[in-house]
Amino acid sequence: MRKLENKELERKSIEDFKEAEKTPIIIVLDDIRSLHNIGSVFRTSDAFLIEKIYLCGITAIPPNKEIHKTALGATETVSWEYQKDVLSVIENLKKENVSVFAIEQVENAVFLQDFKVAKDKKYALVFGNEVFGVSQKAIEICDGTIEIPQLGTKHSLNISVSAGIVVWDLFKKMKH
Repeated sequence: MRKLENKELERKSIEDFKEAEKTPIIIVLDDIRSLHNIGSVFRTSDAFLIEKIYLCGITAIPPNKEIHKTALGATETVSWEYQKDVLSVIENLKKENVSVFAIEQVENAVFLQDFKVAKDKKYALVFGNEVFGVSQKAIEICDGTIEIPQLGTKHSLNISVSAGIVVWDLFKKMKH
């Protein structure tokens, strides 16, 4: 086994990325405090050709050197938009026939491993504040909720870890 060199990774240029067919997933970040979490979600979104990120509430926006530390340039490739009100974003996505799911621990949530994706559907995933999670008002207008099963004592994952897990799972299901 030999570790691959960067030149062997077939990385897309910014132009190639923008022209590439996107994975039909939109990420909505609401009231995310950590600039490193925001940057990490951008980087994950770049890795899986995510269509767009909405930054809502107190979530910081690029350009920002702390976001850039973890995004490593992904703010230049992934399409993003700032909208103050997450509820408006959710409502508008639903009007565009996007299925919107909060990633949260709630009654009757679908566990991630049981979540089925439709091949012809576009999904939006709502991730909330590091302390308070997705707001109850946002949960109430989403099409449903997805929960990442957790077996330990914390039942709490970092937002960027949660985004990576959920995006990978949906990406895998969409591609197979």
